[in-house]
Amino acid sequence: MNIQKSYQDERASGTLYLVATPIGNLEDITMRALRMLKEVDIIAAEDTRNTRKLLTHFDIKTRLVSYHEHNKEASGPELIKLLIEGKHIALVSDAGMPAISDPGADLARMAIEQEIAVVPIPGANAALSSLIVSGLSTDRFTFIGFLPRDKKATQQLLEQYKNYRESIIFYESPHRIKKTLEAMLDSWGDRQASISRELTKKHEEMLRGRFTELLAHFEEYQPLGEFCIVVEGLDEEGAEQLKQEANAWWQKMSIEEHVSYYEASMPRKAAMKQTALDRSISKRDVYNEINR
Repeated sequence: MNIQKSYQDERASGTLYLVATPIGNLEDITMRALRMLKEVDIIAAEDTRNTRKLLTHFDIKTRLVSYHEHNKEASGPELIKLLIEGKHIALVSDAGMPAISDPGADLARMAIEQEIAVVPIPGANAALSSLIVSGLSTDRFTFIGFLPRDKKATQQLLEQYKNYRESIIFYESPHRIKKTLEAMLDSWGDRQASISRELTKKHEEMLRGRFTELLAHFEEYQPLGEFCIVVEGLDEEGAEQLKQEANAWWQKMSIEEHVSYYEASMPRKAAMKQTALDRSISKRDVYNEINR
């Protein structure tokens, strides 16, 4: 068990700060984030070129190093070593909260394993920003991030979340957005969704409608920018339809055939009980039917 008291424990090691940066509009950076970026010994960035522009804009001269998906195996342990030696490090992603759909999660995990304090410096986040303007339910939601590249893996994942009742959030790139919407339409039917692009930037745009309407839009207008998709969860009507479909396999069977099907994998008494549950009838009705 790991217990971290971020501002009470006296530690010889440094602290890993997960610092949120703007997702577009530079005014969205917090005063606390600016202070931490100035005070830490090192800033580890997913893209140093992108982060350097941010640091230059706010006149921050902290040492900048690279940490991303392709160098994390080498860079990660080196950063952990520096933290153990007492250096304070701020981890930033290209935009938004680090460690969400990027290798920052691996560095945070490594730090925790070494009992190094990992402290969030919250700020802008594309997924939550998209959710609150979607017009869809915000009571409960599931964040998926980017879908797999492989078509079969995508289909399997979408099937896995088909029955979810809460809103579901995805990230997507412009060259894959149409294929993703087509896959969702194929797996889930024509659900309501909201697509946000270029959040907080000059060309910010929200598209709200059913999958078919959104696909028609992208047939007319070329997809540009990074997208966040929020899809409505399964509604009551959809849940009832799925329930009926799930029951459809035995509808053409007689009660005796239904019981025989279950007898292949369970005792007769249990098979009769399950048949009664499927058909919402009593076990006595099943017994009487097959013993006439």
